[in-house]
Amino acid sequence: MEIQSAFYAVSIKIEPFYKGGKVQINKDGTCMFCTCGTKVNIVDIGTGKVTRSIEQEDQEDITCFSLSPDDEILVTSSRALLLKQWDWKENACTRTWKAIHTSPVASMAFDSTSTLLATGGCDSTIKIWDVIKQYCTHNLKGSSGVVHLVEFHPDISRLQLFSSSMDYKIRLWNLSTSKCMMVLDAHYSSVTSLAFTPDGNTLVSSGRDKIYIVWDLKTYKSERTVPVYETVEAVVLLPENEDFTALGVTGKEPHLITAGSKGILRVWEAYSGRCVYSQCVPGKLQKVTEGDADEQSLTHCAIVPATQKLTTVTAEHNILTYDLCTLNLTRQFVGYNDEVLDVKFLGPSDTHIVVATNSPQLKVFELATLNCQILYGHTDTVLALDVFKKGTKFASCSKDKTVRIWKMSKTTGEVNCVAQGLGHAHSIGIISCSRLKEGFIISGSQDCTLKLWNLTKSIEVNSKKAAEPEIFHAELTEQVHDKDINSVVVSPNDKLVATGSQDRTAKLWSTSDFSLIGVFRGHTRGIWSVQFSPMDQILATSSADGTVKLWGLQDFNCLKTFEGHDASVLKTIFVSRGTQLLTSASDGLLKLWTIKTNECVKTLDAHENKVWGLHCNKKDDMVVSGAADSCIIIWKDVTEIELAEEQAKQEDQILKHQELSNLMHEKKYVKALGLAISLDQPQTVLTVIKAIFGEAKGRERLESTILKLRQDQKESVLKFCIVWNTNSKHCHEAQCVVQILLQNETPEQLLQYNGIKGALEGLIPYTERHFQRVNRLLQASMFLDYMWQSMRLTGSSCDSDIHIGGMEIDPFFSMDKAAIGAGKAAITPGSDCPQGSKKQEVGKNVDIDSDSSASNRGNGHKQKHLLSACEHLKENSKPAAESQSDSEEDTKSSEQRAKTSVRKIKQTPPSVRKKTISPNELML
Repeated sequence: MEIQSAFYAVSIKIEPFYKGGKVQINKDGTCMFCTCGTKVNIVDIGTGKVTRSIEQEDQEDITCFSLSPDDEILVTSSRALLLKQWDWKENACTRTWKAIHTSPVASMAFDSTSTLLATGGCDSTIKIWDVIKQYCTHNLKGSSGVVHLVEFHPDISRLQLFSSSMDYKIRLWNLSTSKCMMVLDAHYSSVTSLAFTPDGNTLVSSGRDKIYIVWDLKTYKSERTVPVYETVEAVVLLPENEDFTALGVTGKEPHLITAGSKGILRVWEAYSGRCVYSQCVPGKLQKVTEGDADEQSLTHCAIVPATQKLTTVTAEHNILTYDLCTLNLTRQFVGYNDEVLDVKFLGPSDTHIVVATNSPQLKVFELATLNCQILYGHTDTVLALDVFKKGTKFASCSKDKTVRIWKMSKTTGEVNCVAQGLGHAHSIGIISCSRLKEGFIISGSQDCTLKLWNLTKSIEVNSKKAAEPEIFHAELTEQVHDKDINSVVVSPNDKLVATGSQDRTAKLWSTSDFSLIGVFRGHTRGIWSVQFSPMDQILATSSADGTVKLWGLQDFNCLKTFEGHDASVLKTIFVSRGTQLLTSASDGLLKLWTIKTNECVKTLDAHENKVWGLHCNKKDDMVVSGAADSCIIIWKDVTEIELAEEQAKQEDQILKHQELSNLMHEKKYVKALGLAISLDQPQTVLTVIKAIFGEAKGRERLESTILKLRQDQKESVLKFCIVWNTNSKHCHEAQCVVQILLQNETPEQLLQYNGIKGALEGLIPYTERHFQRVNRLLQASMFLDYMWQSMRLTGSSCDSDIHIGGMEIDPFFSMDKAAIGAGKAAITPGSDCPQGSKKQEVGKNVDIDSDSSASNRGNGHKQKHLLSACEHLKENSKPAAESQSDSEEDTKSSEQRAKTSVRKIKQTPPSVRKKTISPNELML
């Protein structure tokens, strides 16, 4: 049975949506706004997907943005020193104006009424804007350096604005007088955030000097300075009338939450300075060193009262959502994955993926919600992953010279490290798990050695309750290559191991003792990937030489070579039950190959950089790819969907064709024309138009039919006319349609047509050619008609006057060309006389009637009519030349023959020769 080839389409794309900067959530907690280069991405918190992107037209990076408290207005600023106001729900820019700042805007904030907007610039000034009346209300000067923080007092009746700049001071501005009314000077480093109590009389400020300060806004004095022993990036006050007993909050004293360089949330009593709760994040290292502080630090923190959630942002661009009352982690999004080094499907039903990025942490994504779990354990970059057959366990290897075994809970989906392997002397670049059972793993290192690690039963027992991962060691070690090992894979029966190396060879080994079975030679550059076929005894290898080769495991010969990639082929996997290959290259392209025909049937272009990770799920209907462009794409097999759509399309086409035939038979041309246009069949439309022309008053019916069409249908007919007009057989119908449109559509309406410029450019040249052809035909027909009328007059005179020997003479005459060449002229009768039979006598003359008067009278009439014919020929020689029916030389020859004929007739009596002439010779 022939297996249908698979075709893939993008199902899910996980791409960067946040690269640092401000993060803001709307008031109902459904959407999250994040800056990402030149865009502000709007993320649906429920699904984790980017629903809209607000992008600057000038392609300048967005420096700051702010969403109004009523969720109606979004304002962005860019390096182009422009402020843009957006209706973000419609993704439309409603207003653009100059920021007046001489350098980019660093901070901005709305007041509680969504009327005033404050912008703090890098030029040490603050501008206040009325976004409703659209003008600048204040220009506040006096700050020192970049104004990185602006905040309105929550009580708008006070008309107060707080700001902070690079001099570490907090300035209080009176908007009634546009002057600085107070400077709060107590911090010794940058002030990072401000928080107000509900009554508006107390202010809490935090800074990078590892303290927070409580200020009394009545006296503008510092009430308490509390050391927190970490760089504080954000401080928020807990709302009143809520139950926070789980966080150790018992009294009515204001409590606040700090987020900083330690990467944890802590709850403090505001006035006493006592820490009542310190968060312990599961999976993180218990001892946080100074080197880890930058990676694990929190840069932003905000409360969403509508959903009782707390959102934090890490320095690695991860966005975490906690339950406000318990500070338990509920959701986690990854804003930026960095370079993806490997990716695999995970879970019994492949509901998750595990990703190794350019960091020590692993990320496990749930495909349904894109919720992410970050796994801590490795201390250096994780380089490779592999998953066991059941999908609940997987192995990872790292630059820290260790391998780790991870287990996923079937009920909660939580992943924990259960074992750690030590023994390699250099960083471990590749790993492979056993296929039949969860019995062993094999790893390859930069020290050119291969190690086999047996998994003991104790790992399975201790994994249920393991505070620390179990340590295990390698059972077997062998040096297998002379250069770095790039790939290792275990055969489906767990008896063989294949390796690929930078030394341009692939080798086959026995799993039991690492004895060499065979060597595959043929690639001209290093081998990046090796893979066993799931159906046959075949090994696939991909190399930096841009080729993929299939090798037989019996004789180690190359069976097939696939050429088509223009760059290094980094990964290869078997799909469609082993009948096809899917390969990825360093140029970001994926190619699907059919093994039987050696043909590339599909090229998938969705990545922009090296595709390091490629894996197929258990059902063989989905593929995941990860690349250095920080994008992870889930590809779905759409073969059956495409076949069903194609079949449905064909059935629909058949039904429409049948309906069109019925309409043509019933002479319902309006519906027939519309249906033919929808089928995009120019020839059928032409047939309908010709059928309308064949009817009585076809011109009028065609006009009424064309005018009843929609504008898009008229556009299609106009495009068809361009094709028809190139052929003289169909140009009449095309010109009629164009004439109808020009007569009934105004120029303004015609300009609204899509592609009207191209249509005119295609119509005009052929229309001019048709006009010239018709003009020449008209000239020729007028000359022919004129000659016909002249010959009729000549023929009637000759019938009444010319009688020779009782025989009626043909009134058409011409000169004998041979006689003219001999210096003689003779008149011969025509041979095409419709009433008399042809009479020929070779070498004899016909006697003329002896009656002199009759002869003279006949000769006179004869000469007169011949002279008239010659004059007509002379007068019409020029039009004949213009019509291009005769050449100029033929015209001169005709004039010369006519004059010679007249002259000879006058000198000699008429004679009749037996040579037969034709009217065409006379015309010449």
